Amino acid sequence: MHRKNFKNGLYLCLQWPIWMCFVFVVLSVAIFLTDRQCGYIVSAVVLLYIGCTIGFWIYRKKRLLARLIEYGSDYAQIQKKLLNEMQIPYALCDEEGHLLWMNQEFANVIGDASGHHKNLYAIFQETTDQSFPKEEFLDRKTDISYKNKKYSMILRRITMTETFQQLSQDVSCQEVCLFTVYLFDVTQILSITKLYQDHKSVVGIIVVDNIDEAKASMEDVRKSLLMALVDRRLMQYFKQYGILTKIEQDRYLFIGPMKFLPSMREGKFPVLEEVKSVNIGNSMAVTISIGMGFGQDSVQTNYEYACAAIDLALGRGGDQAVLKNGKNVEYFGGKSQSIEKSTHVKARVKAQALRELIETKEKILIMGHSMSDVDSIGAAVGIYRAAKTSGKRAYIVLERVGSTEQPLVERFRDNPNYDPDLFIKGEEAIELVSQDPTGTIVVVVDVNKPSYTECPELLSRCKNIVVIDHHRQSDERVENPVLSYIEPFASSACEMVAEILQYYSEDLKINPLDADAMYSGIVVDTNNFLNKSGIRTFEAAAFLRQKGADIMRVRKMFREDLDEYRIRTKAIARAVVFENCFAITICEGENHDNLNVLAAQTANELLNIKGIEASFVLTDFQDKIFVSARSIDKLNVQIIMERLGGGGHMTIAGAQLCGITIQQAYEQVKNIVTQMRKAGDI
Repeated sequence: MHRKNFKNGLYLCLQWPIWMCFVFVVLSVAIFLTDRQCGYIVSAVVLLYIGCTIGFWIYRKKRLLARLIEYGSDYAQIQKKLLNEMQIPYALCDEEGHLLWMNQEFANVIGDASGHHKNLYAIFQETTDQSFPKEEFLDRKTDISYKNKKYSMILRRITMTETFQQLSQDVSCQEVCLFTVYLFDVTQILSITKLYQDHKSVVGIIVVDNIDEAKASMEDVRKSLLMALVDRRLMQYFKQYGILTKIEQDRYLFIGPMKFLPSMREGKFPVLEEVKSVNIGNSMAVTISIGMGFGQDSVQTNYEYACAAIDLALGRGGDQAVLKNGKNVEYFGGKSQSIEKSTHVKARVKAQALRELIETKEKILIMGHSMSDVDSIGAAVGIYRAAKTSGKRAYIVLERVGSTEQPLVERFRDNPNYDPDLFIKGEEAIELVSQDPTGTIVVVVDVNKPSYTECPELLSRCKNIVVIDHHRQSDERVENPVLSYIEPFASSACEMVAEILQYYSEDLKINPLDADAMYSGIVVDTNNFLNKSGIRTFEAAAFLRQKGADIMRVRKMFREDLDEYRIRTKAIARAVVFENCFAITICEGENHDNLNVLAAQTANELLNIKGIEASFVLTDFQDKIFVSARSIDKLNVQIIMERLGGGGHMTIAGAQLCGITIQQAYEQVKNIVTQMRKAGDI
């Protein structure tokens, strides 16, 4: 196309004097008709111009064209020479990768001047069909290695159909394409980049989780020796990767280069188990938590990541390592049960802080997780009682009530001792926040994941948020709460709220109905005090019994009907045991509005079978696949559920899956458990 346009333009430049001859002839005729004498003179001049023009056309045309052809030939030779001597390796290949032409630098790279007989696929093993662009003048980059060097290979597609058709009329209309190949040596750049990345800083914070509890069971003369042995184990492990210094009695700071992090990650931080093996008479094993931040140029930013990582590790119960790089978080360890703290100091401090926050606000909105269970509702009722003691209006956000929770909720409705608008929907809660966003506080109970709450939008509209939960934290959590109280060792949210109420106010009076609700939450979440029941669990239960909780009322309230019992027994009957110790089954029930609760109950009952270490029950409910996981003894199902995007406790966990069938979820759970067992993660 360009060559044709050039040719037409050249002929136009040569022919315009001839066209002017016709113009002058017409002009001379017009003058002749006006004035004969002037016409003769002008005609003579025009004839002279025509003669000169014809002579120039005849005698100079061929010579001019010859000069142009000579110039074009010289230009092509210069261009060819420049391409051949260009310092950048450059070549042409066809659609099948065959090299058609290459410059000298490209030949030097491949070490063969006759390389045009070769194929890109054979020379560079990284070359694939995806390396060739499908559109014209679209570059496609491929990283390749050749003879101990790294190259960036760029291919560009050029359509040559029109050019071939101009050369020969016999060429068919089928598209003819060539590819230009550029090679850029990036060996040194990559080496410098790797060196720079390897020497970036990794900042770590190491905390001894339970040194005071471990020392409590020892003789005084051995207590200092225990800490010295822990120091030694930590120093022996971290000194091979960087610098470790003790900044507090049970807190350490680590700084090292990035190049050692893959080695620590691959080893899965064996120091976690090495510290637990320290035993000089202590009945309780010492555990540590590790938080590491990396990936940024600033040491300060990496330190902030490390602080967030150690908070996450401690919030998940300790005895684990958490690596944080921006929004990416990795977990290692966390296989042991959280250590229950015997002191109530933290509960007292949180109770006083909660009271101060509530007394500065006008409206209190209390919200649990979606598909609220008895623990969520009971904890919400406890916070409601605290707010009423402070003389504030309080509301519980509740979207849906299952058949299991219905008897409990009905006891509060139409009850003169409680506000008629005690339970509200999410839309009503959003409207209340919109009316007074600064004078409203949202208290989230029994959940710390925003997406799992009854109304996630409520969290984005209100800046004053309190979180009270007993589940382990994950990388998804409520951002910047004004008060956060998360204790993974607690059996239930109701246990935590009951402790808070003990220190909230001397004027607080708990109704028997409030006590029943919180006692019910503890009973259900502990499976009648069989799971995660510690000293503080029984202390909370005793406190609620003292305030009027009735065991028989609670038992009658949660008796199940025959249909629910049949659904559970069918699910247990179809349970499959794999890996000799894991049970998995599907809980099905047409038009039953509480299948997820039945699935959890089924998972609990499967643990009563000899040899079963963990159970997984799946159910299809409201277009989601719910997975209930339970374990006994030391197996951690929480880290299994995290692989599915869920979470929970070491022995009680769950997940929600969307966009897949229940059979696909069934196979996915089995595959994840099998892989983690083979890798030694569980």
